[in-house]
Amino acid sequence: MIRVKVCCIASAEEARTAIRLGASALGLVSEMPSGPGPIEDAEIAAIARGVPPGVATFLLTARTEPDAIVEQQRAARVNTLQLVDRVPVPVLWELRQRLPGVALVQVVHVVDRSAIEEAEAVAPHVDAILLDSGNPTAEVKELGGTGRTHDWEISREIVESSTRPVYLAGGLGPDNVADAIARVRPFGLDLCSGIRREGRLDEDALVRFMDEVARGGAAARTPDGVSP
Repeated sequence: MIRVKVCCIASAEEARTAIRLGASALGLVSEMPSGPGPIEDAEIAAIARGVPPGVATFLLTARTEPDAIVEQQRAARVNTLQLVDRVPVPVLWELRQRLPGVALVQVVHVVDRSAIEEAEAVAPHVDAILLDSGNPTAEVKELGGTGRTHDWEISREIVESSTRPVYLAGGLGPDNVADAIARVRPFGLDLCSGIRREGRLDEDALVRFMDEVARGGAAARTPDGVSP
């Protein structure tokens, strides 16, 4: 069963819609240097309070200092931290100690093949890895929400060698998700712009996406890759 994380949740209504249509996780975006979807920390906390058990709440944070990250998580009360910028390993160790029970997901931006080494180095220190299409070295950092795909062959290599679950993000939508599943075989999928119209969650697009995930997942489980 491929997990689907619907990101850029902007309201309690969007959260309810995503959950009703099968999302296993919600992404709540805090302040970012660029990209869509950020909402106020108070709104993140309010949405997270209404999410039922069994659905993961991901706080997307661009912060890299442990005190700032801990403060943000304790205010939001989410069960998962998605670290969208590079975070030093000692900071990950400290977060483990100070936030027991909170899952850590490190984003690795697949700019080139150096992402393979980066993912391998961080895997022992986090609960999952999320492969995205940002560019942390840009003049204005791109830390997600670009709507671009990246080289899925690199992502496939990371999935095959990773000791941790791997989510795939970056430019996913109803029209390409089955191909993404076939080529990458990720643990989970993460999407934002591919199911939004004029900034709003498009229920029809999310229904189509979930249908394609079901078909793609079934095909991936058969030996010849053809859905029964």
